[in-house]
Amino acid sequence: MLFDNHQLEKIKASETPLYYYDLNLLDETLEQAKRAADKRNFHVHYALKANFNDRVLSLIQSKGFGADCVSGNEVQKAIDMGFPADQITFAGVGKSDKEIILSLQHDIFAFNVESIQEMEVIDELAGKLGVVAKVSLRINPNVDANTHHYITTGLDENKFGVPTSELEHAAAVIREAKNVELVGLHFHVGSQITDLNVFKSLCVKVNEWKNWFEERGTQIKVLNVGGGLGVDYQHPDENPIPDFEAYFDIFDRFLERTAQQEVHFELGRALVAQCGSLITKVLYTKSGVKKHFLVVDAGMTELMRPALYQAYHKIERVGDSEETPILYDVVGPICESSDCFGKEVPLPKSHRGDLIAIRTAGAYGEVMASRYNLRNEVRYLYSDTLNLSSSL
Repeated sequence: MLFDNHQLEKIKASETPLYYYDLNLLDETLEQAKRAADKRNFHVHYALKANFNDRVLSLIQSKGFGADCVSGNEVQKAIDMGFPADQITFAGVGKSDKEIILSLQHDIFAFNVESIQEMEVIDELAGKLGVVAKVSLRINPNVDANTHHYITTGLDENKFGVPTSELEHAAAVIREAKNVELVGLHFHVGSQITDLNVFKSLCVKVNEWKNWFEERGTQIKVLNVGGGLGVDYQHPDENPIPDFEAYFDIFDRFLERTAQQEVHFELGRALVAQCGSLITKVLYTKSGVKKHFLVVDAGMTELMRPALYQAYHKIERVGDSEETPILYDVVGPICESSDCFGKEVPLPKSHRGDLIAIRTAGAYGEVMASRYNLRNEVRYLYSDTLNLSSSL
């Protein structure tokens, strides 16, 4: 990763580990996504679970995106950051009564309802408040996203959404509910999807279930197709921005809809992943019989994905070097053998004090940080060429 001299000096003067956010790249990513969506009259809600850093959220909100939330605290955070309540959706299989009441009081755009019992609870709580809850029914489309099994959400065996075998019952409950208005259908098949044919298959399922409801007299205003668009973890410099044009074009061509029906998306990773890097410093170098280790000051407490998913992140030494690469296992200080960012990573011969960049960490990085081993709270640094002052 290339930093200009000013950025490099700021990084060198900062305490590591830290998250470095390239706000210029984030700005361009948001602009490209918005242009591709707006030309098709598509609505995009940003998934806060990917990254809820204040500066990142502020820039996303300024572009006019809505918010996709999966907790009451995320709903409140979106409100506090200026996202309009009528552009906020609330998903998740385990919404508590307190979270539902908070969202009803804010009159959010829609709850993405994931079970019949949840629908009944929302109806009851809305009735007590004397309001009508707007809901989208999340249907499990049984589409295989072909990604890691921890981030696949659209199969019959997953915990998410209403299985199609229960749709007759769900439709009956909606008809009987006095304090619930069905505004749409919601689908989401998984995350880090790079095969666009998966989204074509999703369109087929969305068309099928939209027609199913309409044949039974229920008009659907909103088709929420979720998110899941992946990014290039292997080549972040060559492909810093996903192909939003191709992504939205799939839905434009294959999703059947009337002029009155809205199409909504919930994108997270695709918008923020590439703008963030975890910067860490080499504490020690070690060599075994067959292994070379770099022990760095960042750990799984700062970036959980490699330990949790065995996820790949490109690892680079900061600064130019023409030295012959050595294969290193890059490991952190946490007292767990899983605290490893990469095995046999080719890097120039490294020394104590060298800076290492772990790329494509803007999504599911800072938000998953923990205080395990009583670690310090995560730090961050921003590029400042958008006239946004840097902060640590």
